[in-house]
Amino acid sequence: MKKIKKGGLIVSCQALEDEPLHGCEVMAKMALAAKMGGAKGIRANSPRDIQAIKKEVDLPLIGLWKKNYAGFDIYISPTFEEIRAVLDAGADYIAFDCTDRKRPEKLSSIFEKIHSQFPEKGIVADVATLGDVKGIIDLKPDFISTTMSGYTEASMGRPRPDLELIKQIKEITNIPVLAEGNYQSGKQCRNALTYGAYAVVIGTAITRPQVITKKIINEMKEI
Repeated sequence: MKKIKKGGLIVSCQALEDEPLHGCEVMAKMALAAKMGGAKGIRANSPRDIQAIKKEVDLPLIGLWKKNYAGFDIYISPTFEEIRAVLDAGADYIAFDCTDRKRPEKLSSIFEKIHSQFPEKGIVADVATLGDVKGIIDLKPDFISTTMSGYTEASMGRPRPDLELIKQIKEITNIPVLAEGNYQSGKQCRNALTYGAYAVVIGTAITRPQVITKKIINEMKEI
């Protein structure tokens, strides 16, 4: 697997089906633009996008596949079926929801299958709370990402971005932490690194122009 550079910026290039930039060709160009701007890694959703992006850039790629299963809130690579497809598509790392919630497949089973069938691939555990982290440390992910903080019932009301969670994780494990979730500026990214993050992931603030535009317009109205 390609090593993620410490202190670097990883750009999440994702657009869902109801978004204007949805499409693997667009996401591949978005990833190329991110590389040209100095990004040290890419996070991408779905095998199609991953395959297209890998043709454009040679950066370390964190893959995932968002799917909804009836009766479950978890949607980031919820089962090994999605994980296998993402890794077969060429992702260097697989990211999946590791929060302590009802899930369609046990985490221990997912980790075991990845370690046995894809030993050369890395694992990024997306968490929301310190409790989530304590539940997966022994499963040995390569990275822990704060992706889900503020998006689960147990983490509602936590600061956005959740710098304190980075510090808390660093106090109980040496597994490197990726700061992700609601980062919007270089200053916030710098703060995350100061708190002990290995690298920082930004998505919406760079790659979702409709959200960026709306934010700017709302700020203009405040004058």
